[in-house]
Amino acid sequence: MHLRLRRRRPTLTRWQHWRSGPALRTPRGADDVENANRRFLLYGVLPLWFVPAVADWMMHRRSDIEHTSGVRESAVHALMMTEAGVPVVAGLTAKVNPLVLSLMGGAAVAHGATALWDVSLATDKREVRPVEQHIHSFLEVLPLTAAAFTTCLHWDQVREALRGGGRADDWKLVPKQRPLSAGYLGAIAAGVGLCVVLPYAEEMIRCVRARRDHDADAPR
Repeated sequence: MHLRLRRRRPTLTRWQHWRSGPALRTPRGADDVENANRRFLLYGVLPLWFVPAVADWMMHRRSDIEHTSGVRESAVHALMMTEAGVPVVAGLTAKVNPLVLSLMGGAAVAHGATALWDVSLATDKREVRPVEQHIHSFLEVLPLTAAAFTTCLHWDQVREALRGGGRADDWKLVPKQRPLSAGYLGAIAAGVGLCVVLPYAEEMIRCVRARRDHDADAPR
């Protein structure tokens, strides 16, 4: 009855109380397929994303991005982070329904296309070593991996999406009935801040400063 009444609430009201449900936890020692998939997705795929992100930033710094492809490529990196970040936030906080699954699939395709544009832009301006290209492979495949594991965990919602989604909440962004723990969400947010936002913000600042210095030194 409580869940039925909750579904009838306006979406905004439901988000105001999105932490009211019992937290979703994976039992220790659980080895069934569902819990194994969820454990690997939450504690394997998502944290693993931080490693190639930092490694890629190091490659950009090593190849002197601020004096080669500069602000333009750094802006493309920010775009790719947004394309990856939006579906991740939706998947971690919202109910996985046809809307969220479509968002994940569309974002994965857009991220792949932007990654191709990024490499085309970079190779014309700076040296992109084989190591960096290999790092890019991880960054491109991890969004697809996360989307694949999510679809396996929510196959009933995949069927609804293929049928067009006829239920009231199928095409609404609504909170999870059982949210992830605050500790886990806080840890992921801290990882994103330290391994993604901070280094790539530093990269953009370097690129902007280098362009400003170049414009100041240019003959008038």
